[in-house]
Amino acid sequence: MEEIQSQSDHYRSSSSSASSPASRVPSSNFFYLRKPGAFRQPISFEDSPDWDDTDIEVKVEEGGGDSINTATTPVSPSLSKLNSGSLPSPPLPEGAIVARKIAGASIVWKDLTVSIKGKRKYSDKVIKSSHGYALPGTMTVIMGPAKSGKSTLLRALAGRLPDSARVYGEVFVNGVKSRMPYGAYGFVERETTLIGSLTVREYLYYSALLQLPGFLFRKRSAVEDAILAMSLGDYANKLIGGHCYMKGLPSGERRRVAIARELVMRPHILFIDEPLYHLDSVSALLMMVTLKKLASTGCTLIFTIYQSSTEVFGLFDRICLLSNGNTLFFGETLACLQHFSNAGFPCPIMQSPSDHFLRAINTDFDRIIAMCKNWQDDHGELSSVNMDTAVAIRTLEATYKSSADAAAVETMISKLTEKEGPSLKSKGKASCITKTVVLTWRSLLIMSREWKYYWLRLILYMFLALCIGTVFSGLGHSLSSVVTRVGAVFVFVSFTSLLSIAGVPAQLKEIEIFTCEEANRHSGTLVFLLGQLFSSIPFLFLLSISSSLVFYFLVGLRDDFSLLMYFALNFFTCLLVNEGLVLLIASVCQNIFWSILILVTIHMVMMLSAGYFRLRSALPRAVWMYPISYIAFHTYSIQGLLENEYIGTTFAVGQVRSLSGYQALQSAYDISADSNSKWGNLLILFLMAVGYRVLVFILLQFRVRKTLSLRCLFRCNENTNNPR
Repeated sequence: MEEIQSQSDHYRSSSSSASSPASRVPSSNFFYLRKPGAFRQPISFEDSPDWDDTDIEVKVEEGGGDSINTATTPVSPSLSKLNSGSLPSPPLPEGAIVARKIAGASIVWKDLTVSIKGKRKYSDKVIKSSHGYALPGTMTVIMGPAKSGKSTLLRALAGRLPDSARVYGEVFVNGVKSRMPYGAYGFVERETTLIGSLTVREYLYYSALLQLPGFLFRKRSAVEDAILAMSLGDYANKLIGGHCYMKGLPSGERRRVAIARELVMRPHILFIDEPLYHLDSVSALLMMVTLKKLASTGCTLIFTIYQSSTEVFGLFDRICLLSNGNTLFFGETLACLQHFSNAGFPCPIMQSPSDHFLRAINTDFDRIIAMCKNWQDDHGELSSVNMDTAVAIRTLEATYKSSADAAAVETMISKLTEKEGPSLKSKGKASCITKTVVLTWRSLLIMSREWKYYWLRLILYMFLALCIGTVFSGLGHSLSSVVTRVGAVFVFVSFTSLLSIAGVPAQLKEIEIFTCEEANRHSGTLVFLLGQLFSSIPFLFLLSISSSLVFYFLVGLRDDFSLLMYFALNFFTCLLVNEGLVLLIASVCQNIFWSILILVTIHMVMMLSAGYFRLRSALPRAVWMYPISYIAFHTYSIQGLLENEYIGTTFAVGQVRSLSGYQALQSAYDISADSNSKWGNLLILFLMAVGYRVLVFILLQFRVRKTLSLRCLFRCNENTNNPR
């Protein structure tokens, strides 16, 4: 950390010399130290790396300390010159071991223009003719104010734009214009959904099982490497947390876990959207030091950032500065200070460079200046940038296009693309069977640890069954008890089904996790639904058995084991249908309030048409009978339970006359006289459970392809001029 501090101190002294408070004149002599004690050297872009020598040997410190590890000097002297601007790291201790070789991968974008219809009110062009590159072992940051196109450029490089986007230009990986295969890169979203009931090691291990093929010991090794790379050793066996009953990991460590999940694949290139999102200054510096250590292993890091402190800014290797989709500068971070100075906007002393950059190009500051104009007249300038922001942006863009930095970038791009390097290969995927088993086991573990999934519902179901059973207890088996017993069955099925809405938060959490994993192709719609179904079956069976036993004996239904088992099986299938309905509505709404509101409405409508308040044969045929009564699962569940109880029974009426159970129910509920019809109702319930999940499958597939659009290929148009 002393080395980082000395570098940051030197950076501040360099930026101060670039902008003297006395003259505010751009300096023509802008130099900085590459390494402590070295001669001052001007910024230069020399020689593209030799592809045959891009493998660098990595040495990691035993014990996994927090110091920045460094890579040994690569064979290619030209690559050494390219990486000479990176932050020097402390020397490795004697006896350090070689962990593995990592083949570096370069990425180059040339004349990249991205158009998304409706993204901007004033223009569909979110990115306009951007040039740049990122090299192995370096950190390249995309910086700019809000809505400047940072995330769009990052997604364009990773090939993760929506289908509505149109990409013009070229993107090269190791000098080859091709899409990056699975496993060659990792992408970390700004907000990543983690599983709070798992420990860090468990979460990463399940992620490795979903991502990687091969043997288990290799996956464990990849997990331990990821934990070491992100300095998570102290938190490896702690729950991620984040729930109301557990504090969970701090935000900085949660962000590290999200990055470590992508490192399990050991990617060549890592894209991170806002790695400092919601982090304080200390956590932000620690995060960037960790990423600097990761870059020293040969990984290419590209990430977006809105704002940073001076210490964090000093860790970046190269910066791509955007405003309204226009590239105002691309080059080494310290050279950006010289660029602003040359354009007439020197950075004041005691001001963070990133704050100064964003102040100059953020149009929102025009409103602040207008509001504070009277105050400015009395107390001087609010900032050293005293012109209109739009004028400042045009000045910076024009200065960059005519600068030697832009010419050097063009030269570097030409050298990186004139020779094809090794193409990146896919690392393979886990099989669908493996993913299904992993998701099932992981969901079982999550459901067993979190009370909001099924344990709370078990308590509520038992309490409700006890209440209904005691209210309707002592009915006997006379003819007069038939109508009351029908009411008891209706109340039990309807109210317990309504309680299934308590599973909405858990289902929404499952969908969020699936969306996050599907975005990086770690999971799939089919394996997600199968895993969710298989893992829920034991808990639903426990709910059905426990509730059925309490209700069955308190109400005093027929004392027959086979009839009891049918009752439990019917109720289990009913709960299975409920789970599918809840999952469907949660997938559509993606909001807990609207999901609960819609589900309550659906249940009320189904209960009205279930045939208890009015016989199905007497319902209005339009709407209520066709189709509502036929799509209400209450109808088939209640009808099956009543057929199970009354078909084959008789009731004495006086001394010479008797009524069958079917005849006794005619005035209270419509059932079939066929003794096998109860199995037909059970089959219909089973088909409903399958049908709801088929609808969820179609919906999630549609969301992935149309709404999320996470697998968009680059559409390069070489014969069309890129719009400016």
